[in-house]
Amino acid sequence: MESPNDIRISGWSELQEMLFRDSWDGHLGRFRSPYVYRGLSDVNYELKTSLMRIGGPYNTLERHLLRNFRKYAHRNTVSGESLWNLLAIAQHHGLPTRLLDWTYSPYVALHFATANILKFNIDGAIWCVNYVRSNNYLPENLNKIIVEEGSNVFTPQMLELECNSLRQLEAMSEHRFVMFLEPPSMDERIVNQHALFSLMSNATLAMSSWLNDHNDLYFRIIIPAKLKWEIRDKLDQANITERVLFPGLDGLSSWLKRQYSPSPEQDSRETT
Repeated sequence: MESPNDIRISGWSELQEMLFRDSWDGHLGRFRSPYVYRGLSDVNYELKTSLMRIGGPYNTLERHLLRNFRKYAHRNTVSGESLWNLLAIAQHHGLPTRLLDWTYSPYVALHFATANILKFNIDGAIWCVNYVRSNNYLPENLNKIIVEEGSNVFTPQMLELECNSLRQLEAMSEHRFVMFLEPPSMDERIVNQHALFSLMSNATLAMSSWLNDHNDLYFRIIIPAKLKWEIRDKLDQANITERVLFPGLDGLSSWLKRQYSPSPEQDSRETT
């Protein structure tokens, strides 16, 4: 169900206006957006983590997943890896975690909202969250790190200064907050997707529920199904494709499969 924070766009031009909304920073005299973006192929999808989606007592399974990931991935990780760095690596490689993927790039988010051609009959959405203003809701000790560092997001090393375990994070969870964590540049995928993660203070707290209590922090762009093919073709022309965002043969194959898939209009012409 759409909310007052939802903006249903009617065409490509309006979409550009919304993607770069409020990006002028008067203090810097530059266009620097305070928003991060997450694109979803189905407007009905919530901001639920991969940990939530495994179901069952997922919040109690989190520490077991991470402990065994650390144990079995030892050869592929750095000895003494911080929890937050390990969590980012685990998320990046598909382990269910409490992290959610975001991007600084509105076009990368637009790619993920329109990449799945099996969802082209369903409206998509892009969540746009003011990550700069979200820091106002951090506990004082965490906000102090952000202020002193002159940053708007945490790195694993910054977060380690005040919180080095999930237990410590949970102890702060009565405050209910979100943090944005910028991972190290582990590979080209992280770099090309201009990626970062969100991290809720409690593993059972869905970010969409938290945002509904903080309406000033976000808006959501609704992409009508009828516009998806046009948007997809224009993104491909702009080279925002799987070939770039997922370097390697898997990304190349996904791009080629979609590139040569017929549109509904082409299907209807061929069957008449």
